[in-house]
Amino acid sequence: MSDVPPPSNPDSGQEPEWKRRRRLAAVFGEGGPDQTSDDTDAREDRSGKGDDWYRDQVPPHHG
Repeated sequence: MSDVPPPSNPDSGQEPEWKRRRRLAAVFGEGGPDQTSDDTDAREDRSGKGDDWYRDQVPPHHG
């Protein structure tokens, strides 16, 4: 059970931003990285490949 109480009444006014952030952090945790290692293929090196290279790789039936 969480020790952070929910807002008393959402219609009674705006919750201060710092309280909202603290409440959301208690529920979801602090912000994580934008991209994790399981989102990428470690075997593929994409450095130096521009947009043209990616467009050239599209199969003809997708273009």
